[in-house]
Amino acid sequence: MALEIDPETYKVTLNRYVVAEDCGRMINPMIVDGQVHGAVAQGIGAALYEEVIYDDAGQLLTASLADYAIPTAGEVPAIKTVHLDAASPSTVGGFRGMGEGGTIGAPAAIANALADALAPLGAEIFELPMTSERLFRLIEMVKGRVQGE
Repeated sequence: MALEIDPETYKVTLNRYVVAEDCGRMINPMIVDGQVHGAVAQGIGAALYEEVIYDDAGQLLTASLADYAIPTAGEVPAIKTVHLDAASPSTVGGFRGMGEGGTIGAPAAIANALADALAPLGAEIFELPMTSERLFRLIEMVKGRVQGE
């Protein structure tokens, strides 16, 4: 995982993403790649964009895709997939499920990469999604804390 944070807009750009997936014996590697890439896109959404927001009265504020941000093809980097082709000894045919590595691993990988990028500032990641607005607030809070010392 390699990413950049734009210092003016606080937009996170994912430059490189590598995922390892073990679905046991693969029947169709192209389908496996598609499943993995879709799962990573979902994980990217969870890490940087997707959030259900309610106002103080309990009214849903993100009820449509006009308000609920999801990653588009422009935000999803080229994904390199490494296949661990090891047949499962406990299933007929040696097959396993696939795709979970993207939905589960991507948010953690992105949060760790953000934490690494922000470490010189002393900022820590405690919540996701880390939207540009949250990133701005976090960095400004840390800058204010440093200036107040």
